[in-house]
Amino acid sequence: MSWIEEEPDPKPLGTFDWARAVARGVIWGLVLLTGLVALLVLRLIERPIHGLARPWTPWITQMVCRMSLPILGMGYRVSGRPMNKIGAVVANHGSWLDIFALNACQRVYFVSKAEVARWPFVGWLARATGTVFIKRDPREAKAQQTLFEERIRAGHHLLFFPEGTSTDARRVLPFKPTLFQAFYSHGLDKVMQIQPVTVVYRLPEGEDPRFYGWWGDMEFGPHLLKVLAQRRQGSVEIVFHTPLSVADYPSRKDLAWAAEAAVRAGLPYEIARSR
Repeated sequence: MSWIEEEPDPKPLGTFDWARAVARGVIWGLVLLTGLVALLVLRLIERPIHGLARPWTPWITQMVCRMSLPILGMGYRVSGRPMNKIGAVVANHGSWLDIFALNACQRVYFVSKAEVARWPFVGWLARATGTVFIKRDPREAKAQQTLFEERIRAGHHLLFFPEGTSTDARRVLPFKPTLFQAFYSHGLDKVMQIQPVTVVYRLPEGEDPRFYGWWGDMEFGPHLLKVLAQRRQGSVEIVFHTPLSVADYPSRKDLAWAAEAAVRAGLPYEIARSR
């Protein structure tokens, strides 16, 4: 894509940086593993009783994500409130950290590309927490549409990243209208709301403006190590915008544009860019 720029040059890590990264990594890994085991055990009880519904296990996901950000040393703030009506959530996507920040303040189920299911450990976490995996294959469109409807009617708030990729965390790419088609079928548009959410990263002092961004062909391991090793972290803010009623928008393109405009308005860098 034309907007993609070169990755920032990695900084060499000193002895204390490595020690910090290892300490944080071990603590965080234990929290994630403990949460995963607890979730899987509880799901064995929850699934036969409630089926597709998940009234218990999302609380574990939310608790683990709330613990993760302080372990990393990151500040965290939430503006606005998540909706409680039937619907879905759309957000900008700048980093793998989005998953933890967005899960920490609401109970949602992410929609992700199918490749993520095969990633070591991350894929296990995603499957255990109810992530919906989609294939970019037109032949799968009808089956995926049915799956979306089932999850939405079960009361799940699915979270989409309509940009279709992650960015440098300082911009919002155009939202893909095709991802909004699921909201215009079998009467869902009469009852659904879409809540735009902006993820805003504030940088550690003196660091590259793209410090938390994870995009293009960047490898996960080096980026994770950089974040774990950072002595003074920045922060992340989740901004909940007013939900949009699907029925108010005649087409998926109109809805996509309105959601994109709301998300873009919450990102200070985009506001500055547009002036």
